[in-house]
Amino acid sequence: MKYSYKLSDAIHVLAYLLLCPDSDHSSKAIAASVEANPSVIRSLMSDLRKANLLSSHQGSVKPTLVKPPSEISLFDIYQALNVNHHLFHVDPDTNQNCIVGRNIQPVLQNVYGEIEKDAEKKMMEISLEDIVKQINQQIADHASSNENTN
Repeated sequence: MKYSYKLSDAIHVLAYLLLCPDSDHSSKAIAASVEANPSVIRSLMSDLRKANLLSSHQGSVKPTLVKPPSEISLFDIYQALNVNHHLFHVDPDTNQNCIVGRNIQPVLQNVYGEIEKDAEKKMMEISLEDIVKQINQQIADHASSNENTN
């Protein structure tokens, strides 16, 4: 099964811009942090620009957020990426001669649809600012644990 990391990587890009304001913001530098190809980062940043979450100027390597991080939800970022798949997938090839195989697909489609709506609602409640605060807490916790071991 192939997983998409587009959402994770897009959040990483935006968090990098916020947490590393004095660093190099080229696609190459950000790609090094994400451990991705710079072309992947350019594509993500293009999607974020088209969704009006990020702005940049040609010839300048200083992309900026269009809105405060408190006003950018994970769902906003998710929508910006034009991810054309669902979180869950129903197996389309079930045995139609079996009572379960013949009836499970519509049942799971409804259940999965409800779960996805709940997930989207939760994503709307979590902001980029929340993510950045949690990253900063991780940094502080890590620094504190390193001080305690020295």
